[in-house]
Amino acid sequence: MRKLVKRGNMNERIDIVLRKFRSRMTSYPPGMCPLALYRSLLQISMNQSCGKCVPCRDGLAEVDYMLKCILNGDATMEILDEMERKCNMIVKTADCAVGVVGADLILDSLREFRDEYISHIKDRRCAENVSQTIPCVSLCPAHVDVPGYIAMIKEGNYSGAVNVIRNKNPFPTACAMVCEHPCEKKCRRTLVDAPVNIRGLKKYAVDQIAADKVMTPKCNVKTGKKVAVIGGGPSGMTAAYFLTLMGHEVTVFEEHKKLGGMLRYGIPEYRLPKERLEEDIRAILNTGDIRVRYNVKVGRDISFKEIKADFDAVYIGIGAQIGNRMPMENADAKNVIPAADFLQDVAEGKAIDLTGKKVVLIGGGNVAMDAARTAVRLNAETIHVFTRKRDDYTALESEIESAMQEGIRFRTLLSFLNIEADKETGEVRSVWLQPEIIAEYDNNGMMTTEHSSNYPYRFKCDLLILGVGQRSDVREFEEEGIPVNRGRIVADETCMVDGLPGVFSGGDCVTGPSTAINAIAAGQVAAYNIDEYLGYHHKVDYDMIIPSAYPNPCIPTGRAEIEEKDPFDRRTNFDHVELSMTYEEAMREAGRCLRCDHYGCGVMEGGRGE
Repeated sequence: MRKLVKRGNMNERIDIVLRKFRSRMTSYPPGMCPLALYRSLLQISMNQSCGKCVPCRDGLAEVDYMLKCILNGDATMEILDEMERKCNMIVKTADCAVGVVGADLILDSLREFRDEYISHIKDRRCAENVSQTIPCVSLCPAHVDVPGYIAMIKEGNYSGAVNVIRNKNPFPTACAMVCEHPCEKKCRRTLVDAPVNIRGLKKYAVDQIAADKVMTPKCNVKTGKKVAVIGGGPSGMTAAYFLTLMGHEVTVFEEHKKLGGMLRYGIPEYRLPKERLEEDIRAILNTGDIRVRYNVKVGRDISFKEIKADFDAVYIGIGAQIGNRMPMENADAKNVIPAADFLQDVAEGKAIDLTGKKVVLIGGGNVAMDAARTAVRLNAETIHVFTRKRDDYTALESEIESAMQEGIRFRTLLSFLNIEADKETGEVRSVWLQPEIIAEYDNNGMMTTEHSSNYPYRFKCDLLILGVGQRSDVREFEEEGIPVNRGRIVADETCMVDGLPGVFSGGDCVTGPSTAINAIAAGQVAAYNIDEYLGYHHKVDYDMIIPSAYPNPCIPTGRAEIEEKDPFDRRTNFDHVELSMTYEEAMREAGRCLRCDHYGCGVMEGGRGE
């Protein structure tokens, strides 16, 4: 008689193994050899093969052997064509997805990393600059010494932690509040349990001691060189900070009456209290020879030509503060406003009372979430966020979760057709939405959609907020000869503007709308390259001694999260929503750091404080 065996227990044990394996994949360090990574992924497919069809059973094994030969330096260039033919054959003839996906992976690698294949075949090594690096440092756009300042926090040296951060980033407080913490994405602690809460620890440090109470490094001997910085946002002020520490005289031209850029005018008070932002700005201004000219707009109050004539170098960091509208009828109707403009109005004290109003918001980015949560605090009756596809929700998961807790409603798979306005008053009355269905993924792995057979429908609203991106105000610069392409200033990776020696630019006006930490990184890069252009090679000396690294027992420990106030309380005002970690939480969280600057991935390149 045939017996049936219950396999539930075995499947549960395999699921545990797979969860552990998934954490290993998540924490692959940046800089790892991509061919080794692709080979490990190929071997996963090989292990999943049922062995019934030859293309999958034998073909994948042959491709794996070819990859092994390439990695060992035992292959010739002809192997690439052979590998491509073999993978194309497997894709066309394999019976199931195991063979198709496995072969497709290698075809992807041949397209994306051909230079790596050639380097391994010809030079028998990885391409230049490919080596395992410290994940949190590499993935921080400003390359802040994350293990260093966490070690300082563990020792209770909070002013030291602030100065370690300021070695690369003069906005420790602002980033502690709003940074998207890309440094956590590949944290090796994931191998054990979960990433270290790096932003939470940074916030703990600046909560213990204000940034403007921590002494900044001494400025270098004055060089006599003058540098103009156009734009007092995170990028411009970062450039000004490092340039003045190097000994140069800096003048900042700021369009508004206060410094901070989008940190001040684009991020709501409940996320970044402006008094906390002032702590960073005061510390920057206290470093040395920085002069600020407020309410000065280039092209209106002074020409770029005048600035260029009066200074030895110029840095343009004007950001992207103008909200986009959509190219359709009634896009300029009353009560239709871009999200960036809406947030700026609120920041400048021009908030409107939304009591009893129905608000619709198009878009799913961080700016859109800020606008939606701001509308909550202005007492809107309902707030609906619409996006075309799930991939459009690019905001941090924590921001979306907080928005949901505060009563904001989300709908996806709806494309935006047009705006209906009242013919007499010119005010928006409704939006028309077209239901969508999910279609194929594109070459970038992004979901696409197509129209559903369901009819479009009308959705009433009293205020329409467009969270569809921002742009830079570059018209005056373009008229004065600054190269502009599709609304962005053209500059190379050193931040030098094409064809204009002595003129540099970086941040959102070059890359398009991005994050604060990316703007800060651009300002840092620009400052060092401006210094080189002026004929110097200064180093900013922080003279910090990082505490010794001790072995970590790797005992699985829960991650300490930043707590927020109750949603029903926080939605009624603009008070800061996040609470500080307790001492016990911070010490335990700092103790979770595996000190990859000493163990594992590698050591800090170039030494500390450089």
